[in-house]
Amino acid sequence: MHLTLRQLQVFESVARHLSFTRAAEELHLSQPAVSMQIKQLEAQAGLSLLEQYGKKNALTEAGREFYQYSKSILQQVDELDGILQELKGLRRGCLDVAVATTANDFATRLLAAFAREHEALNYRLEVSNRETLLARLEANEMDLVIMGRPPADKPLVSEPFMENPLVVIAPPEHALANERQIALDKLVREPFVVREKVSGTRIAMERFFHQHGFELASQMELTSNESIKHAVQAGLGLGVVSRHTLRLELETGRLAILDVEGFPIVRHWYLVHRQGKRLSAVAQAFREFVLNRGAAFAPLPRV
Repeated sequence: MHLTLRQLQVFESVARHLSFTRAAEELHLSQPAVSMQIKQLEAQAGLSLLEQYGKKNALTEAGREFYQYSKSILQQVDELDGILQELKGLRRGCLDVAVATTANDFATRLLAAFAREHEALNYRLEVSNRETLLARLEANEMDLVIMGRPPADKPLVSEPFMENPLVVIAPPEHALANERQIALDKLVREPFVVREKVSGTRIAMERFFHQHGFELASQMELTSNESIKHAVQAGLGLGVVSRHTLRLELETGRLAILDVEGFPIVRHWYLVHRQGKRLSAVAQAFREFVLNRGAAFAPLPRV
């Protein structure tokens, strides 16, 4: 059967009123138009749906079954319309966001601020490394991603919304902690603990030192920002991390930011989605929130 919603609406009205005239008035149609829709529907069904007793109409057995299903289908269509209207008004929906591990601290606070303004929505947040984020974007598994600048050769839309200063960290008792304007040639004599090669922070720091004619002596390679901070606290070497990740360590005095020539390395945080992706109303609202107000909810921690 090839039915239209209009045919179901006409039949449901006729069956409810048991009157072609009242159905025509309700639907703002002519009575012949209503009769024609019913005839077409009966031809599709191959059965009579209505029968006449004198001047009264009645449903056949097939008509009664058809009436129940038509009511159910039209009710579901109305519910779907309501859901779509709610989505347009941000009263319902789910937002899938993934963030780089280095952005986790401020990204969760940013998402919480957005959620307070849209309490009826649901959220899924994934915290992953750069390689996983790029894989999620390639597979179109996330609405939006917050990360450092993605590769230029990927089919992605990336929009900067906030500076991401990279700083050199050391234990507070380190010999360089109280020095000012530490020269790079002095700094590179120290061992460093670094992120994995695909990390945006690792790429940025190596590019910086290479441009200045230096290579770092990497003592240890670790796969998370938290591991870097713990290793630096333990005295295994210096590290380079986003200043946004140091709120707790600076407040408690567990780490110190070194005053190094050429630092901080100023990068940016980007809001990223797959090129050509059609953002939902919820995702579009979050995008506008981040681009217009994101920086206000992610102030840099004080030294």
